[in-house]
Amino acid sequence: MDMITLLGLLVGVGGIIGGMLFEGGHLSSIMQGTAAVIVFGGTAGAVLISTTREDLKTGLRLFKWAFSEPNNDESGKLVAEIIDAAQTARKESILALEKKINSFSHPFMQNVFRLVIDGVDPHTLRDVFEAEIEKEEEALNAGAKIYVDAGGYSPTIGIIGAVLGLIHVMQNVSDTSALAAGIAVAFVATVYGVGSANLFFLPVGAKIKRRIQKQSEVKQLILEGAIGILNGMSPFVIQEKLNAFSGHEPELDFKKAA
Repeated sequence: MDMITLLGLLVGVGGIIGGMLFEGGHLSSIMQGTAAVIVFGGTAGAVLISTTREDLKTGLRLFKWAFSEPNNDESGKLVAEIIDAAQTARKESILALEKKINSFSHPFMQNVFRLVIDGVDPHTLRDVFEAEIEKEEEALNAGAKIYVDAGGYSPTIGIIGAVLGLIHVMQNVSDTSALAAGIAVAFVATVYGVGSANLFFLPVGAKIKRRIQKQSEVKQLILEGAIGILNGMSPFVIQEKLNAFSGHEPELDFKKAA
């Protein structure tokens, strides 16, 4: 569980509810089933209209990324594996990397180094896998977009709920109980729409997009390392190059590559 996401939700929602309670409000005053049906039902319908089946499935699959703890040590581990592979290639040969492929921790790294062993030209290797990274990132961002879209639709649907509530008020202006209910729907629908957009949909979409970007950066790191090995760079130079991607500087023994 990503505690930052959970903390953000608690602080955001808690701050709004707490402020309302401090002013003498009651929690029951914002518990409006009719407003919830209008806002969340309308928002869901708008998202379904604006997306495709595949993008929707991808978006639902990515939802857990907003609440799962990212692996911050992954880049450092991959740099260590790449440097170890570079040392092996320098000391023995690129073909000697074949025995290491199954020990690589990242599936993408295994795929890249299979072509490295086959002696694929560095430019071809870059073209092939950069296209793959870009295509995957585009597909994942299309999935993350459903949350951003929901964040755009829900405030407007909230306004529609408010208008419907006011229409109900005008039709029952002589009925005090109906008047109160209509006003409640009107204001609560707006709160649901604006609140869900800014406290949930848009932040979730932003966090998922950041995770997608991080995943692409990790794959780019692997690709740069593999190309460095193909170009015959020393392990030290490869590490310095990869530090820009990972931000980690593992202590490695370069004497083995001498």
